[in-house]
Amino acid sequence: MRDAVIVEAVRTPLGRRNGVLSTIHPADLSAQILVGLADRTGLDPAVVDDVIWGCVSQAGEQTGDIGRTAVLAAGWPHTVTGVTIDRQCGSSQQAVHFAAAGLIAGQYDVVVAGGVESMSRVPMGSSSGGMNPLGDWFLARYHGVAPSQGVGAEMIAEQWGLSRRQCDDFALASHAKAAHAQDDGYFDDQILPIVLANGTKIARDEGIRRGGTPETLAGIKTAFSDTGVVTAGNSSQISDGSAALLMMTSEKATQLGLTPIVRVHTAVLAGADPVIMLTAPIPATEKALWRSGLRLSDIGVFEVNEAFATVPLAWLAETGADPKRLNPHGGAIALGHPLGGSGARLMTTMIHHMRSAGTRYGLQTMCEGGGQANATILELL
Repeated sequence: MRDAVIVEAVRTPLGRRNGVLSTIHPADLSAQILVGLADRTGLDPAVVDDVIWGCVSQAGEQTGDIGRTAVLAAGWPHTVTGVTIDRQCGSSQQAVHFAAAGLIAGQYDVVVAGGVESMSRVPMGSSSGGMNPLGDWFLARYHGVAPSQGVGAEMIAEQWGLSRRQCDDFALASHAKAAHAQDDGYFDDQILPIVLANGTKIARDEGIRRGGTPETLAGIKTAFSDTGVVTAGNSSQISDGSAALLMMTSEKATQLGLTPIVRVHTAVLAGADPVIMLTAPIPATEKALWRSGLRLSDIGVFEVNEAFATVPLAWLAETGADPKRLNPHGGAIALGHPLGGSGARLMTTMIHHMRSAGTRYGLQTMCEGGGQANATILELL
């Protein structure tokens, strides 16, 4: 029986908006991660059947099928194809799902899944060009409401009774965990240093903040409602970054002399109300557990994207998961959220945690525009 295994997972450091990675074209950033992935594994790129690349704001420098552009920029053979996909924030997690499906179906033997977003160079929302992407029928169905993720995050806070202090405390914990991981060198193996035009190597995440207190976060103005709880301090950071995973069948891994780290055990999707938008990780988690035959207690680590603190807090409240198993090395609040690359970044971090901790099962899920969510269960091999 064919399967889908991951033999390597790498990411760039994440740069803040207009920070250290903002000078790099997103195709070149993608190319550097592809070159590094091949170098680390000793892979001959000619054996790659496809590169499936997530990217959300497909405008400006991120247009023209950046997945294929990245392949060519990396110097890989012309025979290696690339495709760019958009499932909003879950784009590169969806790339993993498509790659796994292609491997199991026999369409691929070797595939790279990942993604990129340079939010400094291609601002969020650029792809709409100032136009209305929803159309009349959508707006008529939802009573003229154009969904907003920030407003949705506030709706979650109200529905689950989440306080400003809870959200701020969650954000502080994210930064503290990420700082601890960075100081201990935990991220070193998963990060491929990025070389700037001047030859400088960047190997550390730029967004982690140290020394924050409840008082400093309490002083930040709310972003979407004067009486709300969501601020820039307890939300994900606008970031630049990329990540990639080398996937193949177990049989192919043996042929190439590569050792699988994890296999894709279960991959599902769920949809929910697109107005509140950000709650779909809850039914996606339930669906993944049901389809896998596993229990919540079987999962040793969870990665739930910290788009806003309200999202994982509501997820915790609804699922009853152990908070100690959630985002053990911090999340997007501390590290950043480069939209099209975030799914692969979360998975890279989770895979390295599973390997170092000997964790058999890990579950990843993230909220996505339009009220969707991917959920993936990986099994350590």
